[in-house]
Amino acid sequence: MKFLDQAKIYIRSGNGGAGSVSFRREKFIPNGGPDGGDGGKGGDVWIEAVDGLNTLIDYRYQQHFKAQTGHHGQGRQMHGGKGDDVHLKVPVGTQVLDEDKETVLLDMDTPGKIELLLKGGNGGWGNVRFKGPTNQAPTYANPGQDGQERWIWLRLKLIADIGLAGLPNAGKSTFLSAASAAKPKIADYPFTTLAPNLGMVDLSPSERFVIADIPGLIEGASEGAGLGTRFLGHVERSASLIHLIDGTQDDVAGAYRIIRGELEAYGEGLAEKAEILALNKIDALTPEAREEKAAELEAVAGRRPMLVSGVSGEGVAALLRAAWAEVKKTRGALAGESDVDQTSGWQP
Repeated sequence: MKFLDQAKIYIRSGNGGAGSVSFRREKFIPNGGPDGGDGGKGGDVWIEAVDGLNTLIDYRYQQHFKAQTGHHGQGRQMHGGKGDDVHLKVPVGTQVLDEDKETVLLDMDTPGKIELLLKGGNGGWGNVRFKGPTNQAPTYANPGQDGQERWIWLRLKLIADIGLAGLPNAGKSTFLSAASAAKPKIADYPFTTLAPNLGMVDLSPSERFVIADIPGLIEGASEGAGLGTRFLGHVERSASLIHLIDGTQDDVAGAYRIIRGELEAYGEGLAEKAEILALNKIDALTPEAREEKAAELEAVAGRRPMLVSGVSGEGVAALLRAAWAEVKKTRGALAGESDVDQTSGWQP
């Protein structure tokens, strides 16, 4: 299924049904009178966050959603039925934005959350509503109220516990495939990943979290270079970031500075998130080269990087344990809570 994280759609609630102008005329009943029923209410427009969806692709092929008009009233005081509602189903994490694409109207961040977007128009009164001592035979009724309409943007921000950041070809997709059951595209050229991928990590039955692999950033991404920072929104909700550095490149310190600069330029609190620094692809390095690269990173970052290899699996379990510790902090776990089955749990 193709990934789509933004869509602009038009929504309109239903008009109310018109009231009826009718008079009771039956044989052998001398006293007739008005008996026009009310019109029905127009349909509403609702939005619901559902599990099992991770893309807005359905809204690429249909952009207009209109609820049904309420049914008109009829004689014998028969009221019109309510118009059918429109239910928009979106992935969990979808934000509803105004047409300016900046004002957030709703945040569908909980599975099963349902919100009313537009209310349908009320039905008009029939002429029976207007009868009285001075007007015993009204010949008019109310039309139904008009529905509401607007254009909105849907923007998906995937809900993941951990986000993967790094330059293109840093080995993020390989690490994700080693750490979870996800099968992202892996190749030996930059920008292999063109859309975010999610992977579920199972350390033990009670230790599970989601990792999001986003397309690689390059210098100038905050100004639109490469794929830009469009996909960074998918890690805004993450507990922390795993920053992968390609250990086979010449300037690992420069690679670290580039990503940190782009995170700060993007804003939204990404630069302040807890970061787990990892030197990747150590399977291709000698012990001396590993130590040299790790020392370079420690000098620029102020902390010792973890050493991992998505290919051989070396260090992956320890990195995932560190990530789980950050997830627990975000989830409000007790500081003294012991991990379950740390020694015999998941292995890459």
